[in-house]
Amino acid sequence: MRLSVFWTLMNDEFEAGYATSLARDHTVLTLGGRTVDEALEAGIPAREVWDAICDEMDVPAERRFGKEPERLRRRP
Repeated sequence: MRLSVFWTLMNDEFEAGYATSLARDHTVLTLGGRTVDEALEAGIPAREVWDAICDEMDVPAERRFGKEPERLRRRP
């Protein structure tokens, strides 16, 4: 997952202001007690970070591809 896609998903799910705050301040146990920002800076893949924050925040499976999932999927 590209970082730009990650941030699109974060902003879609949590709204831009809260997504930024969540990424900066909320620690996620499954990311080694890191925040989203720290995990990304440590080189943890964006997909792994996205899955971890979705699990942590109880994001339903049907919303994990964002508001417009067809826009984010890779084309052949």
